[in-house]
Amino acid sequence: MNPDPHLSGLSGTVVHDAVVPARAPWLHHVAAGQTLRIVDLEGNQAVDFLLYSAADDAERYSAQDTVAAQGNLFLRKGTVLRSNEGRPMMTIADTAVEYHDTIGGACSSESNTLRYGRHTKAEHACVENFLEANLLEGRGKRDIVSNINFFMNVPVEQDGSLGIVDGISAPGLTVDLRAEMDVIVVVSNCPQVNNPCNGFNPTPVRMIVTA
Repeated sequence: MNPDPHLSGLSGTVVHDAVVPARAPWLHHVAAGQTLRIVDLEGNQAVDFLLYSAADDAERYSAQDTVAAQGNLFLRKGTVLRSNEGRPMMTIADTAVEYHDTIGGACSSESNTLRYGRHTKAEHACVENFLEANLLEGRGKRDIVSNINFFMNVPVEQDGSLGIVDGISAPGLTVDLRAEMDVIVVVSNCPQVNNPCNGFNPTPVRMIVTA
């Protein structure tokens, strides 16, 4: 039996393994000490990502605290993902791509309409995915905060503007996140088709949790 290449380098026992379809949401509780591996199965797929403390979901991921603490806009190996209380939630233990984004935001019906025209208003978007997943545990639209975009390439230009350009991932590339507290992970497997963040073709991703 051939070994699963997506498990290479992971230690511990697999306690959860799921493929998230293209354009779909995903929610899972990850305990402190466990590792979540996100696998970009077909390449160039953005994974929009939120975190909440399992003990009190009023404590949640803060892009501002994370960026301020590390003094850099991009998330790389070793980056500590911090909460709005300044506490470590997860750490990027390893990543097969150079960096990830936390300033590009999540696509929505409103932003799609503004950027790409009224004909896109009915298209599914990440905010709807976040809302669908969060409603399972009683959270609403007010609980959707600035998110992480794993595998997404959002360069900051010399004039300070942001670009959304071709991704820097490839089939089978991964990012590993070690939980520093008990967390709730909420994901939107980005459905965007109007810019290159998913290569104009959203595809599945795999979520593997080890303990």
